[in-house]
Amino acid sequence: MKAKKAVLILEDGKLFEGFSFGAEGETSGEVVFNTSMTGYQEIITDPSYQGQLVTMTYPHIGNYGINDSDHESRKPFLEGLIVKEVCFTPQNYYLSKTLTSYLKENNIIGIYGIETRTLTRHLRNEGLKLGIISTLNFDPDLLLSRLKENRGVIGQDLAKEVTCSNIHTWIHSREKPENQKLKVLVYDFGVKENILRMLSDKGCEVVVLPADTSCSKVLDLAPDGVLLSNGPGDPEAVSYAIKNVEKLVGKLPIFGICLGHQILGLAMGGKTYKLKFGHHGGNQPVMDLTTKKVEITAQNHGFAVDIDSISSEMELTHINLNDQTVEGMRHRSLPVFSVQYHPEASPGPHDAGYLFDRFIQLMEKNPPNV
Repeated sequence: MKAKKAVLILEDGKLFEGFSFGAEGETSGEVVFNTSMTGYQEIITDPSYQGQLVTMTYPHIGNYGINDSDHESRKPFLEGLIVKEVCFTPQNYYLSKTLTSYLKENNIIGIYGIETRTLTRHLRNEGLKLGIISTLNFDPDLLLSRLKENRGVIGQDLAKEVTCSNIHTWIHSREKPENQKLKVLVYDFGVKENILRMLSDKGCEVVVLPADTSCSKVLDLAPDGVLLSNGPGDPEAVSYAIKNVEKLVGKLPIFGICLGHQILGLAMGGKTYKLKFGHHGGNQPVMDLTTKKVEITAQNHGFAVDIDSISSEMELTHINLNDQTVEGMRHRSLPVFSVQYHPEASPGPHDAGYLFDRFIQLMEKNPPNV
């Protein structure tokens, strides 16, 4: 079968010609690159990619297909997928379908056959750009005019587009575990399932909340702690969550991850800012300043917390060794802490899994103050 043409054009006019796979049509979003070598299924089902076109820097994608157990959410939320080479005939014992068919089923447009190294270098040098993929129209002027309709991610509350619709208890398997000792409420700003899975495996009853759940409702549910999840978009736009977290600080243990970390920073009076090209991948070196140990981490974010803007009540606990950005912080006296990266991995290294143990210990030593 003859490959169908597709094009990617960035807002600055840089054009890439390739071929279509997955769904057909047009899609636009912020173009980012992910440096993970494996785990494309977990990446494309990470809700944090809402509003983005994801470029995989590893050249060969799709070789082990899609299975039924490695999804990180109920569906893929990314706007489009950009790869160098795509495998149409994967082989894997757990294979349920090809990457191409999975994208098509979920109406996700993909483009392959472009030079992803050139694209990645351009984004690193010039900063992230909006882009549009088309399998139908190839006129650069027409595509650029349509791209102007995309508002980007700055100022956009994307958490409301990926969050769950109602409060529900998350159960790892059909049978509820018998060893549950702690009740954790998870604000779903775009939560990955492995966060829920790891909490459950450590003996927690896990209750998932819509992003706009009020502070009073949280306290009515009588949890031992609250986890602020990862998610997409600009943290400053999730104003309702910031206000709720402000009210929860000091009342019970809180653990923030990624967007949850940024929301906590804003709730503590700090500021956030947009990174030039973000951190996306499974090879980011981070130092835990409390132990002086270096861990290799999985990350997916485009914003960062300005630690100097936060009151002295919060102290820096982790830094990114590549660019010295904030990767973690904690309250000096209250059971409140957060990290910018993903301790649940999926995909990525498992160096940071100990942070869930820290959260468990905080809840065991600090009963709710309500």
